[in-house]
Amino acid sequence: MARLAHLANKLDSRFSVLGIRFGYDSILGLIPGIGDVATTVPAAWIVFEGHRMGARPSVVARMAANTGIDFVVGGIPLIGDLFDVGFKANRRNIALLRRELEKDAAVLARRADERRTRHG
Repeated sequence: MARLAHLANKLDSRFSVLGIRFGYDSILGLIPGIGDVATTVPAAWIVFEGHRMGARPSVVARMAANTGIDFVVGGIPLIGDLFDVGFKANRRNIALLRRELEKDAAVLARRADERRTRHG
């Protein structure tokens, strides 16, 4: 999870100018065509890892939608780059994944407590 969060921060919030945070996603997005494709690859990896880590299909779908929105809108010259600065799809996806994994951990802990209570 820490590696994914680190990657998301590099893509979305690595730099700051006048208090505005942006990352490689916004910078590379300035390169027509190539930039948005180049940043979609690591963004898709975050979504894939979310699936591999056991996130529910609805959460993975929402993560994929965030990445898709970022790719489509980010492809619009200048407007898309400004959108990237504000939307931060990768950080959104990490937040979704973190909430999902915390929820799963809480459910597992509750089940373990119930088993101990019944057998204890």
